[in-house]
Amino acid sequence: MTHPATRIIELYRRHAGAWTSARGVVLSERAWIDRFVHLLQPGATVLDIGCGSGIPIASYIVGRAHAVTGVDGSPEMIALFRSNLPEEIAEVADMRSLNLERRYGGLIAWDSLFHLTPHDQRIMFSIFRNHSETDAPLLFTSGPAFGEAIGTLEGEPLYHASLDPDEYRLLLDRNGFDLVAHVAQDPDCGGRTIWLGRQRKL
Repeated sequence: MTHPATRIIELYRRHAGAWTSARGVVLSERAWIDRFVHLLQPGATVLDIGCGSGIPIASYIVGRAHAVTGVDGSPEMIALFRSNLPEEIAEVADMRSLNLERRYGGLIAWDSLFHLTPHDQRIMFSIFRNHSETDAPLLFTSGPAFGEAIGTLEGEPLYHASLDPDEYRLLLDRNGFDLVAHVAQDPDCGGRTIWLGRQRKL
């Protein structure tokens, strides 16, 4: 039987337009995005991993005078990103094998990392490290506890997974990130569990 995690990109390809409409333009995450932007160096370029259409997160960061490179496994999402933010760089790429051969001043994996299996999430932290400049902030969302869950996208099963919070802390530390802030099931951000780290100086 095919693991539901293997169908994530396919789902977002087929339902890119519906997801974008449902997502809307309201930046309910603004408080966290502002904390992230505050940690960026002037003129830093941000890597948005699982960028979707680029609205509202990437467009907000661009409006704060930072370039954004968007990557997403769905070509349809990247087409929307390029239409919405034609001056920014966007590439079709599977985050699990991401290798852009450059480092960025900040990284975001908002509502994207948690679509990977626990094994693949663990691998991602070295990918984060390899794409981070010194002092670069890293912002991502997870579940509140170890486990898997199935949501829906346009009535189809949508896979989610989370590691244990202590393992996220360990992975951050082992890959050179200091934990700046963490809130489990933030009531001011739709109940999301949010992590903000920063690549430490060597």
